[in-house]
Amino acid sequence: MRIAWIGKKSPFCGNVTYSREITNALLERGHQVSFLHFAQEETQLDNWPNCPEVPLPFIYKSQVYTIPTFKATKVLTQSLRRIKPNIVHASLTLSPLDFVLPEICEGLNLPLIATFHTPFAGKGAKLVSGTQLLAYQLYAPFLGNYDRVIVFSQIQRELLARMGVRSDKIAVIPNGVDVTKYSPGISQVKAEFDAERLFVYQGRLAPEKNVEPLLRAWKQADMGSESKLLIVGDGPLKPSLEPFYGPEHGIHWLGFVADENRRIEILRGADVFILPSLVEGLSLSLLEAMACGIACLATDVGADGEVLEKGAGVILNPKTVRPQLRTLLPLFRDHPELTTLLGQKARKRVLERYTLSSNITQLEMLYEEVIRQQRVHLSWGA
Repeated sequence: MRIAWIGKKSPFCGNVTYSREITNALLERGHQVSFLHFAQEETQLDNWPNCPEVPLPFIYKSQVYTIPTFKATKVLTQSLRRIKPNIVHASLTLSPLDFVLPEICEGLNLPLIATFHTPFAGKGAKLVSGTQLLAYQLYAPFLGNYDRVIVFSQIQRELLARMGVRSDKIAVIPNGVDVTKYSPGISQVKAEFDAERLFVYQGRLAPEKNVEPLLRAWKQADMGSESKLLIVGDGPLKPSLEPFYGPEHGIHWLGFVADENRRIEILRGADVFILPSLVEGLSLSLLEAMACGIACLATDVGADGEVLEKGAGVILNPKTVRPQLRTLLPLFRDHPELTTLLGQKARKRVLERYTLSSNITQLEMLYEEVIRQQRVHLSWGA
């Protein structure tokens, strides 16, 4: 199958990871993938799919949104006409191109699927004000123009349906993890940081990730010299937080770790993974930690609570993260048998529901269904 994938390669965010993992897996299954992304020129990155690329010109891009140049629409249209894909899959980048893409593909008679990543707050779908709320309000009226829209959880499906997107247009295919690569194993990280017990946060250091309550709880819990907290990631809040929560409190800032093998080694060496976010979609970092067999604590936002429900981890209330962690951190420090049990349950949950292999199989079935419907539609129109 020939697939035209429209996504992001930079700056680093969940959308980038999603595009990399899915396109790599599709290539491994023998599909032909062309990768269209916002760039001034072709750039090759480590662990990135080795497939034909089309750079789309842009004025500005960030983790949140992208502003293309006027020329981008023409480049995209000409590229799709040249590639002649069986299907187009857009990992939506919060850019104006997302809104004209259905019209472009309709003109070329190409079936079109989108993945809608935008995070949200919780089960009541009470979105936080700002970018997330705006994105849902902005996109809901347009998502029906795609042949299908992929979301990561039933909660998100229900949310979009309430906002007017037809239920039959929405497909739930969760994030998935390569459970062979992300698995329990040997690690020297504890020895490296002289730690008896090791706790990890991995993600962006931005307001929506709610990292400061974790840091304050760690400091207040007086975790002792044998317990260490690793902060893996970068972002706008790092300069304002790092000076107040340093190695004297057992907290080590590793910055963004580009090497995937190093990230896996860190997870394998950890006892507990903590994700205190205020909004999420479905955290791939959480699934990767679970697949490595470590105990996981995450807030009940996005689909993360759904992932940890029924004993696969500890679900935190996003409104009371600090007092909860102040109690839980010493508990997990002092009871290794508890973290071992939760780690086993976390790994089991991922194997049951969130493997990359299952994800790709579901995606292939969706592609075939949409292509089949397109052929029927064209034959009726002929």
